[in-house]
Amino acid sequence: MTQTTLYPDWKDRIIYGEEGPEPQILMEDDKIKLILGGLKPGQQIPDHPEGQAIYYFLEGEGVMTADGKAMPVSAGSIITMPEGTVRGVKADTQLSFMAVRID
Repeated sequence: MTQTTLYPDWKDRIIYGEEGPEPQILMEDDKIKLILGGLKPGQQIPDHPEGQAIYYFLEGEGVMTADGKAMPVSAGSIITMPEGTVRGVKADTQLSFMAVRID
């Protein structure tokens, strides 16, 4: 069971790893997983299949791929994906996002 938690500023929780993404889990149970992801310019998350998900981009610019389709993203972009979508993301600038995976 999860508890109510306030995160006053997402910037205090995000990590931009030198070696690549270091996703920060904000909430996880048997139905949902909420993470913050941060990428430095040029870093990427390789294409991989996942469950149903929603991505909300907080800052920066980059490209998200979904089943081979490239979609430019920037602060304020939202992408929804059904279960099994092969997805990845590459940062053009420092890029931050919140992702919710739904099982």
